[in-house]
Amino acid sequence: MSFLHDLKIAVRSLSRVPALWATIALTLALGIGANAAIFNVVRAVLLRPLANRDEDKLLYIRQSAPGLHQENANFSIPEIKDIGAGLKTIRELGTFSTIDFTVVGLGTPREIPAGVVDGNYFDVMGLRPVLGRLLTPADDGPNAAGAMVLTYGFWRNALKSDPGVIGKTVRLETFEGPRSAVVVGVLEPSVPYPVATEFIANVVTSPHHLSATMVQGREHRMTEVFGRLAPGATVEEARAELKSVYSAMTSAHPEVYKASSQYTIDVKRMHDQINSKANSILWILFAASGLLFVIASSNVANLVLARTTRRESELAVRAALGASTKVLRRSLLAESMVLCVSGALAAVLLAIPMAAVLSHYAARFSVRAKDMPIDLSLVWFGIGLALVAAVFLAYIPRMPAANAPQSALSGRGVRVTGGSKRRLRIFAVTQITASFLLLAGSAVLMKTLFVLEQSRPPYESAKVMAVNLPVMTYGKTPEQVRTFYRDVKERISALPGVEHVSSGFSVPWRDEQGLGIGLAFAAQGATRTNGQDDYRAKFRSVSPGFFETFGVPLLQGRDFNDGDKEGSERVVIISQSLAQMLYPGQDAVNRHLWWTDGVIKFIGISGEPRRIVAVVPDFDDENIIPAPAMTIYQPTEQEGWNGRLFVRTRQDAYAVVPAITQAIHQLSTDQPVEKPSTLEDVRAEVLTPDKLNAIVFGGFAAVALLISVVGVAGVLAFSVSGRTREFGIRMALGAQRRDILTKVLAEGAVMAGIGVGVGLVVGFVLAQVAGKYIGEIHQPGALVFVASSVVILGAAVIASAVPANRAARVNAVEALRAE
Repeated sequence: MSFLHDLKIAVRSLSRVPALWATIALTLALGIGANAAIFNVVRAVLLRPLANRDEDKLLYIRQSAPGLHQENANFSIPEIKDIGAGLKTIRELGTFSTIDFTVVGLGTPREIPAGVVDGNYFDVMGLRPVLGRLLTPADDGPNAAGAMVLTYGFWRNALKSDPGVIGKTVRLETFEGPRSAVVVGVLEPSVPYPVATEFIANVVTSPHHLSATMVQGREHRMTEVFGRLAPGATVEEARAELKSVYSAMTSAHPEVYKASSQYTIDVKRMHDQINSKANSILWILFAASGLLFVIASSNVANLVLARTTRRESELAVRAALGASTKVLRRSLLAESMVLCVSGALAAVLLAIPMAAVLSHYAARFSVRAKDMPIDLSLVWFGIGLALVAAVFLAYIPRMPAANAPQSALSGRGVRVTGGSKRRLRIFAVTQITASFLLLAGSAVLMKTLFVLEQSRPPYESAKVMAVNLPVMTYGKTPEQVRTFYRDVKERISALPGVEHVSSGFSVPWRDEQGLGIGLAFAAQGATRTNGQDDYRAKFRSVSPGFFETFGVPLLQGRDFNDGDKEGSERVVIISQSLAQMLYPGQDAVNRHLWWTDGVIKFIGISGEPRRIVAVVPDFDDENIIPAPAMTIYQPTEQEGWNGRLFVRTRQDAYAVVPAITQAIHQLSTDQPVEKPSTLEDVRAEVLTPDKLNAIVFGGFAAVALLISVVGVAGVLAFSVSGRTREFGIRMALGAQRRDILTKVLAEGAVMAGIGVGVGLVVGFVLAQVAGKYIGEIHQPGALVFVASSVVILGAAVIASAVPANRAARVNAVEALRAE
């Protein structure tokens, strides 16, 4: 008999039990579909090669300073020259600096994230143009003409793939002044690293990059460095050589590389660096989907084993008539194949939309997930899992021998053998263990999200609107720029529904580059102990009325006012935690402090003493969960930058956006007015990855719990059906219905208890192992394990209720007569 014939028989046999067929197919579809979809994401994001030529030779070089809490300290031009001189393992270095240009000449003027690179950058990165040319060493130097290359996405989406853009001249605005540049090419589709940019320009387009402080300042670090391995060299050799060169450089400049800062250098392959953020979360998600597959397979194994046990008589008769174990096994394999292929087809249909949803999810962690293709690997992976499951299911049951007992041949009531019963329970316990692990993992994420959601800022964030108002310097003096911002605030203050208006240079939680500025300083009368270096604080530049706009009261002193401008006494406001650290139990107002950081000479900040005029409550604008804020605020009219507008409203903040835009454009038609958003929505955007994590893993846990509940109920229902005679005898001998009910419920609770116990041990071990290798993993507390255990045990008891009630309703006389 051919296997094809077995398949036809299997289809006819399963068509008599459509509910079982549909249940198994749907269960497998969930397990296989989730795995196929996630495999598609993992393959596209983590395993797919980069567009870069010879990507295995492409390196990312990183400097860090743990003592200053700087994971990536970037590099200065002198550092790059020192490191790059005479390297043997690295053929060439390319540099990249992140900068925001306000672009005039490519549609509506707007602020665009961009990169400034040297002429080696594109060659080192191994990238090609799809239109025009890329930047080369001929575009380097202060006398070169401004040139820019558009990224493929910007060219396609914003410029509608217009080939006529090549040769177009545009104006690029920065704090340091305007420059012009010609569009010379369009870059091929590639991963935008280190940041998502819309174009890349040569150094001459940024006046700041040409300044002496940038070229000569060793502490002026704002450049990323990439390299390409020399022929025959390895990453390990490059790392060793870089560390040797770096050690000599830091030893030659001890005043810059202080021991307490712990400066260090490292190098890794570009592919690994790009995937670093997505690596942990996607592999954890893949592991979660693997657990779901185990749960689904275990549940299906239960159903198949139960069905095979019920067919004991049929199989025994076939064996007695001469069917070999091989033939019986083949018939079971055919049936498993039909079930699993049905599940695989349903899984592919389910996996395609799941992959699309997961690509949006993964885009939060890796730019490689954007425009992610859904390829045939998804289908083949699903079919492969289905074949594995089919073989597994076919070889679970024990085949009857030709000399099977008379009871099996007679077709009398099903006897659940000890082996079958053991297997059923093992599969159920496996489901519960895997469900517990998923449930505990999702509980950790939900707990984290709950803590984040409950942590509220010290002001009503829904009524404070942040608007990007980038500085435009073309044809204006610095005083005219300051006057423009004063006029903007005056006009907007007069709009109906507006309470307060102020400005600064960074939006809380959103502007990472501005929020990360921290500088060393010294303070009058503050004593440093144990050889401590100068204090460090976050630097913020704000206008008068900033704290009133946010509803943050002054604890001492006065706010900045219109008299705090260039040429007047330099003043600052400090945070409460900083005041307590500098002057514990004393009054900080009217004391003086001054910046001592070597960077200040590069960014236009003087080291003159400044009088503390006020103390404000801690206002943590970086972290969702507020931490002690060591912050120094300076008035924008004295030193610092504008670029962000803050508006407090009495009504819906978005309702005043059109009036704000109109008022600004009445003063300057070219002025970009961008990203109007309440700080509540900015905060929600920052929380999105945590929300997505909780939703995705919570969904996995919910599906796993549902499958497990069905599995436990199925095991107990099958057990009850095979023990009808036992329950009849018990009741004939005087057992009460509640005794039977309690016994069956206890069986479900015991299975759940064993599963939870195993899950606790495995979960604890996994948490410890993950904590060593994945730093960002939140360790689960005892409450998470207790809550997950309660949910699993409760679900198992509920699942046991129906079969337990059925067992308690057995009619003793009818049960004994049937036997």
